[in-house]
Formats: sequence, C-alpha cells, structure tokens
Amino acid sequence: MALRQIRIMGDEKLTKVCRPVQMMTPRTKLLIRDMLDTMYDANGVGLAAPQVGILRRIVVIDIGDGPLVLINPEILETSGEQTGQEGCLSLPGQAGMVTRPNYVKVKALNEDMEEFVTEGEELLARAICHECDHLEGIMYVEKVEGDLFEVSDEPEEEGEESGQSEESGQSEESEQSEQGEA
Repeated sequence: MALRQIRIMGDEKLTKVCRPVQMMTPRTKLLIRDMLDTMYDANGVGLAAPQVGILRRIVVIDIGDGPLVLINPEILETSGEQTGQEGCLSLPGQAGMVTRPNYVKVKALNEDMEEFVTEGEELLARAICHECDHLEGIMYVEKVEGDLFEVSDEPEEEGEESGQSEESGQSEESEQSEQGEA
C-alpha cells in the first residue's frame, strides 16, 4: 500500500484546472492504485488527483459498492436536487451544507482507456460532482450554504446519548453513512 500526502485547502494545486490523461502508462496505473489506497486510509468516499498534487483528470470514488475510477470524466446530464452535509479530505474536520444534483450521468474512460457511461444518485451523484469540481480547481467550500462547521471522526464517549439527531430525527449512524468525506 502506497499512501500519498493529501493536499490541504490553501495549496495552490487545488485551485488549478487539471489536464486530460492522454494515455495509460504504468505511472498512471500506480497513481490510481495509490489514490485508492490513500482514500481508503483516510476513510474518504472520493479523491481527485489534484488532492495528491497531480494535475490530471482522474478521480476515484467508493461509496461502499466497490471502487469507481473515472479518467477524464465529463458530466453529461444532471437532474433533481439534494442538499446535505459535505466534507472533503482536503479540509479535514470541517463540513458544510451543499446543494448538488440528485442524479448524475457521467462519461469517462476506465483504466484500459475505454469509454463508458455510468449514472449515480444521491451519495454517488454528490461524490461525482464533488470530485469533478476538484478537476476544475473548485473546492466545495465555494458552494457551501451558510457557514462551515466542525465535525469529528471521534467515537462517542461512553455515557453520551446516541441514536436520534436533534436536528433531523435521523439516526447519527445513517447521517454519517450518507455524508462521507470526498
């Protein structure tokens, strides 16, 4: 497992537009593996190449259904709307409310440089949009409605109440599984 350093907001690479991948090389395959390892190690649901300092149009996503690798992704269609908590591995410990499409259709290349089209709803749609924004030099904080707030990955202390969230009535576990950090 090879982990790469995740760039933190303020790093100039996170503001740059990424270049397309022209051909698959052993170095690019290694980058994709390293990105997946880094994302899993950081407990993220998505990671874009500029987040590890590489200005190429590559994203990896895993919302729990197995890894999705998108090379040169292009969003073809969106519909609906969802507003929810969003975080980012490049801004640890912070989150904000962001409105994104509820459905996304995206065209991309796979690791064999073959074109494919995939669709996503809810969390997958959110992750695709979030990661594709990174490829354009856009951080989710530019889309946050209201203020950022602190979040913690720390487990609850013994004796603390668990279960229902006061704000939404959803269980905290279901809220956490829906939001993830990308």
